[in-house]
Order: sequence, then C-alpha cells, then structure tokens
Amino acid sequence: MTLHTLVAAAAALVASLGLRAELPTPPAPQPSRTSALAAWKQGGSAFGIFVPSERPMNATDASGNRLPPLYTEGGAHTLGSNPLLDYLFLNLEGAYDAASVKAMVTGLSHLPANARPTLLVRIPTIEAAGVDSTRARVKAVLAMGADGVVIPHVRSAVEARTAAGFFREAGANVWTRANPKGTIVAMLMIEDTGAVAEMNDIAAVPGYSLLSCGIGSLTQNMGGREKAADAEAACQRVRDVADKAGMPSMMTANAATLRDRITRGYKGLLLQGATAQTDSLIRVGREAVGRR
Repeated sequence: MTLHTLVAAAAALVASLGLRAELPTPPAPQPSRTSALAAWKQGGSAFGIFVPSERPMNATDASGNRLPPLYTEGGAHTLGSNPLLDYLFLNLEGAYDAASVKAMVTGLSHLPANARPTLLVRIPTIEAAGVDSTRARVKAVLAMGADGVVIPHVRSAVEARTAAGFFREAGANVWTRANPKGTIVAMLMIEDTGAVAEMNDIAAVPGYSLLSCGIGSLTQNMGGREKAADAEAACQRVRDVADKAGMPSMMTANAATLRDRITRGYKGLLLQGATAQTDSLIRVGREAVGRR
C-alpha cells in the first residue's frame, strides 16, 4: 500500500469517527535521474548546465593577474547529486586544463554509476590548438573518464572528418545511429558561416554523436546583434540537417528561449549556472517534454 493510499484511508477513518486531525502531507515526487546519453538514446531531451567556476568572478592573485576558473571534486559531486541535471558541460575552450577534467571525473565517481550526469568536456579548437594537440587532448579527456568531448568551431567537412577520426584513433566506443550501444559522446560544433555552408557535408561525416550550433559565436561571425535572427535561422537549419542524419543538437537556453528551443526540436538544452532559478527552469522544461 502506498503512502498516498495510507493517508487517504486515515482521513476516511478520522471522518467516520467525527474527529478532526492534522494529517501529514505526502512528500512531493522527486525527479527521476537519467543521463543525457540515456535520454538521447531513447530520442528524448536532456537538460544540463555549464559547470560554474568555484572561484569568485574577477578574482586575482597578489600581482593583480586574473586567476583561471576553479573546478573541484567537491563541486563536481555537489552538481552531480542534483537529479535535475542530465549532463554537465565543462567549458575548457579558452584554456585547456587536464586537472579540471580530473577533478570533475573524480568528484562524479563517488556517485553510483546509474546516478551520474553525463560529463561533456569542450576543448580548444583545432585551429587554435593544432591537429596533434587536439588529437592528444581527446584521447586524454576520454582516458581520464569523461563521457564525451566537444570540439568547437569545426570549419569544414574536411575538419569534421579529422575530428571524428580523433575518437576513432582513441579507441572510443562512440554512440551514433550506426552504433546504438556506444558509450561515448562525440560532439562537433558549427559556429561560422563557412561551416554553415557545408553543414550537409559535415552532417554526412560518420563517427560522431551530436552536431550542434554555437549561436553566440555564429551571431558575431555573421555581423553581431543585427544578424541575430539570421543566426537563429542558420542554427535551426543545422538542427534539421543533424536530425535527418540521426543526431540530436544541443543549444543554449534561458527563461526567454527554453520553450521555443524545445518546440524547435533541440534535444540538448544547455543552461547557465547552478542556481535555484535554473532548477526551476529545468523543471519547466522537463514538464514541457513529458518528463517528471
């Protein structure tokens, strides 16, 4: 007999005796835990956040130099314990730091294997880091135990094939439509007009899991705020092409855009910050896609 049934039965008994009593309110149902990879494998939507730095904004050292972001095992464990988060997006595009990856992996490892969010690590671009360095970083991030790697600013189909090759060379069991039992997420990002022009060819490259559009970078590349609508439309075309190829797309979202992103078919909703407001927004999103 469930708690709700017991409470109802007690209420009926009290009423029959003509008594008044304060009965406990049944606890609200808790959100069910899943991972982004599990959700995507089922064709569902996943909600996650950019991992926030634990260092105060604009913190400096004794010489006035700005300190880099800080990510710790404890912080990772706290974030990973939030059942609303299907994935964590560790953004190391500006400055790769293996210690940060290790801290996140270690912190999440203290959680049960079936109760962890998917950890995605965004590394610097191939253009900035070079092919050899990027290849080594993909291999290292996966060897440390991350669940996936995000390669930003893929500029062409040729570069997409190179990027997909990094995962193959690392021996990663990448989840794709052709490999539904895969365990690793490989995500490529289109963020400039040249890549938008090649999106069909990029989507046709085999061996990776998600094709997504970086709306902020693409907007700037297309000319700034005045081109925001054009950038949104381009990202939608990327999403549509990815979907046709059997891949989900991720997109940033906030209170003003979340419902629209869901309606437009984005399956990875990426929010900013670990706050009560973010949790509330994720609950709204989960309800919109039929998840408790």
